[in-house]
Amino acid sequence: MSAEKLHHITLKAFAPRNPQESHRAATPLELLFDLVFVVAIATAGQQLHHAMIEGHLWHALPTYFMVFFALWWAWMNFSWFASAYDNDDALYRCLTFVQMVGSLVMAAGIPAVFQQHNFDMIIIGYVIMRLALVIQWIRVAKHDPLRKGTAYRYAIGIVLVQLGWLISNFSSIHLGPLIFLLLVIFELAVPLYAEKHAATPWHPHHIVERYGLLTIIVLGESIIGCFAATQDAFSNQVLNVEEIFLIVGGLLMMFAMWWVYFDRSHHHHQRRGVQPFLWGYGHFLIFISIAVLGAALAAAVDVSTKHAEISAQMMGLIIAASLVVYSTCVWLFYEAFYLKGWRRLIYPITVFILFCIPFIFNQIGHIVFVMAIVYIFRLMLSKAFLMNCDDEESIAIH
Repeated sequence: MSAEKLHHITLKAFAPRNPQESHRAATPLELLFDLVFVVAIATAGQQLHHAMIEGHLWHALPTYFMVFFALWWAWMNFSWFASAYDNDDALYRCLTFVQMVGSLVMAAGIPAVFQQHNFDMIIIGYVIMRLALVIQWIRVAKHDPLRKGTAYRYAIGIVLVQLGWLISNFSSIHLGPLIFLLLVIFELAVPLYAEKHAATPWHPHHIVERYGLLTIIVLGESIIGCFAATQDAFSNQVLNVEEIFLIVGGLLMMFAMWWVYFDRSHHHHQRRGVQPFLWGYGHFLIFISIAVLGAALAAAVDVSTKHAEISAQMMGLIIAASLVVYSTCVWLFYEAFYLKGWRRLIYPITVFILFCIPFIFNQIGHIVFVMAIVYIFRLMLSKAFLMNCDDEESIAIH
């Protein structure tokens, strides 16, 4: 086979994808890419779990926020780019593989961040990922004249912010919370600046599916964490009524969270009043609240077996706070735009009840179980109200 024919087979024009393309779904390569993040998210969750039961929660939470942002932002950059420009040629696959390698390097560096506040491996992993991503944007600039400026804005912005991470970490400057937040603002500003030139043609249904898949991954990691802690309780033969309440309540809570998200997932991309950037960035709180809740449920098993230095009441408040952050985001993304009048008060009342539960019950198993029941009851009410809203809109249309 001639070199010219081989070139045409392995490389394709990097033309933008059609945002109205029918039946657009996640590709096998994207699913493989997500599996890498299963490892990274699980590693971060394990570190947070250990910090909780050792009584180092307030020291570990800022670190967990920093690590989770790094993982989420890496996933975000890949997913939105792929939604607009995935041409699935050999070079695209190879560059995606390079990004996967960078993600694994990041995952390997997570324990050092929690134990020594050492971000070296995570920064190096980011450099590997960003190198591949910048090459992809240069390809876009070459093959998509309409968005050439957008592509160069992305490429230059990514390089400049990455230099900021390198300088702040490998120089005498200490990568503290303030510098981290400043660099996070710059990271979030790059897409806002780049997309003003000419918006990339991301696919709404594809993006909704990608976000849904990451939601399932984070929920799955939470269930795995609960299972591991429960398995330890079984192996030590300490399972009692409280652990049974905790296991059942935790699983009910996770199932209800899945239900409330995916019951309306097909509407996520067309919500009234919610802009794509707000929706995309706002999901960070959804993902991290699920992940923190999973680590908290796993730590709750240790609390129930008296192997933790944190009280049942404090663990209950952590679980309540995580559940409230998650449900608040989902409520703002959909229900707040549809529910009217007194029906909007159901959610604030539920929040108040959830925070009261840890002060009413003493055992963590009972706390989690009652929280799950309250959340499920609120889910049923919301579903009934939203069905009425849909019926009212249908009547108005006809």
